[in-house]
Amino acid sequence: MAEAPETHLTPPLAPPLTSRLSPPLSPQEIDRYARHILLPEIGGQGQQALKAARVLVVGAGGLGAPVILYLAAAGVGTLGIVDDDVVSLSNLQRQVVHPTAAVGTPKVDSAGDTVARLNPHVTVRPLPFRLTSDTVSETLGHYDIVVDGSDNFDTRYLVAEAAETLRIPLVTGAVGRFDGSLTVLMPWTSDRNCRPAPRYRDLFPEPPPPGAVPSCAEAGIVGALTGVIGTLQAMEVIKLITGAGDPLVGRLLLYDALAARFDTIRYKRRHAD
Repeated sequence: MAEAPETHLTPPLAPPLTSRLSPPLSPQEIDRYARHILLPEIGGQGQQALKAARVLVVGAGGLGAPVILYLAAAGVGTLGIVDDDVVSLSNLQRQVVHPTAAVGTPKVDSAGDTVARLNPHVTVRPLPFRLTSDTVSETLGHYDIVVDGSDNFDTRYLVAEAAETLRIPLVTGAVGRFDGSLTVLMPWTSDRNCRPAPRYRDLFPEPPPPGAVPSCAEAGIVGALTGVIGTLQAMEVIKLITGAGDPLVGRLLLYDALAARFDTIRYKRRHAD
C-alpha cells in the first residue's frame, strides 16, 4: 500500500458531538466519571459529550462485547446493539458481555442486562435483527458513530457503504486466529491538502471468495485477542466523541498477538471523485 501523508481532518471532529451537550452531570455521575473529568483532553465538557452521544454497535460478539462494556463504563448515553443471534456456550470464551446464565437468550437482551448492571445511566436500544440493504440506512441514521464488530464480509461492506452515504464515522475491526486490525472511516472528510479520506474499499476493494477466510468456528480464535481489538475500537469512539487525539483515519492498526507487536499501515483514496 502506498504511504499516505499524515491525515488532518477538516473540519475537526470535536464540535459536532461536543456541541450537542446533554443536561449537566449529576453528582453521582461526576463521582463515577471523576477520572475522565480530571483529564484535560476530556474534562467535564467531554464527559457531557459522551453522555449525549449515540453509538451503534454492530454485533454483540467477540469484538462487540468489550466495545459495549467500555463504552457503557465510559458513560456513552445511548448504545444501540444490533445482533440477531442467541448466546451459545462456545461464545463465552471471548464474548465477555454475556454470562453463563444467558445461554440461549438473545445477545441483545443479554448485553442490555449487563449494561444495566454496569451503568444505570446508559440507555440500551436492543435491535434483534440482521442488517440488510432494506434496514441498514434507517438503523444507522439514528446514531452519531457506528462500531462494526460483525463477523462476515457482507455486513462489513453493507455498513461501510451506508455509513459513508450518511456521513457517520465508522470504527471497524476484524480478528483472525492470533491477529487483528482496526481503522476509522470518514471518507467525506479531507486532509489539510484537500485530499479526501479513504473509503473501506480503498483498503479492501472486494470481499474474498466465499470460504477463502475460515470463520472462528472453523479455525479457532484466542478470546483475549477480541478483547484487545474491541477495546481499541472503544478507545477510538471515545476519541471521536471528545475530540481527544488523532483518530485512525487513513491508518490501519495491526496487532500480532503471538509476536506482541503493533504496526500501522497508512492507506489513501485510490481514486478521487
